[in-house]
Amino acid sequence: MTLHDNMSTPGMSTSHTSTSRTSTSGGSEIVRGSTSPDSPGHLPGMRGDSPLDGEYFHAEYRIRTGDVAPSMRLRLDAVARYLQDIANDNLDASGVADADPFWIVRRTVIDVHSPISWPGAVHLQRWCGGVSTRWANMRVRMTAHHDTNPFNPDPRPAGLIETEAFWINVNDKGMPSRISDAGFSLLAKSTDEHRLRWSPMNTTPMPESGDDRPHTLRATDFDPFDHMNNAAYWQIAEDEVTGRPHLLDRPFRAVIEYLRPIPQGSSVTVRRDHSDDRVAMWMLLDGQVAATMALSPLPVE
Repeated sequence: MTLHDNMSTPGMSTSHTSTSRTSTSGGSEIVRGSTSPDSPGHLPGMRGDSPLDGEYFHAEYRIRTGDVAPSMRLRLDAVARYLQDIANDNLDASGVADADPFWIVRRTVIDVHSPISWPGAVHLQRWCGGVSTRWANMRVRMTAHHDTNPFNPDPRPAGLIETEAFWINVNDKGMPSRISDAGFSLLAKSTDEHRLRWSPMNTTPMPESGDDRPHTLRATDFDPFDHMNNAAYWQIAEDEVTGRPHLLDRPFRAVIEYLRPIPQGSSVTVRRDHSDDRVAMWMLLDGQVAATMALSPLPVE
């Protein structure tokens, strides 16, 4: 297992390139709430629609202009940074960093049910949706009630984005390691899935040749571990959908699976396979697949 750029506790990244956001509510907290499995927030095909014990970690952040596209839509890379920020806040509140200090992100799933846009505030609820002895699925639900201003004066419906990330606990050499008893207990209380297994979601075979384009890496793409930060991968996805806005005009699912780290000075090629309603991408490092990305209509239950 190669060491990815996000070494952290579950759902928490110490290696993001953005400044931590300030909660509009004066801080984050663990709160008790309830959501029905049949609620609009249900993530199709995924377990853990709501925490088993009714508790989730809560945070609220203001949406900033640096987070949105010219259309005012919250970008995918901004969603990834919000996930890093609530993870940082959750770590501070959990007290498990000493027992389980190093984690890697293997996959991030972003389901956009209803787009979030500026201006407004985004509300995040976070919990563990599945766990095993060495990894965990961390769920984050993002909702937004939008404001208006002279730049975006029309009322918009409430936004809803569901996310899930697969985290692997590793030692200081980057090898998979057992989660501590304290860490497992903390994660397991919110889910009855205690034998979580990895199964890839991006299974489309990469074409031997295709529509390739080079991707220029920037100094700001890299974290303190000298690896490309996971939010920067989503910027590549944003580049791809900019010329295909119809892909974002309906509820959609975007999935990135991280296979190997991308260090500074690398030459990255993006191979693409398009169809009318979806796109698959492979990020190639020296001819080897470093990450896969897929964007498609949201599955219908």
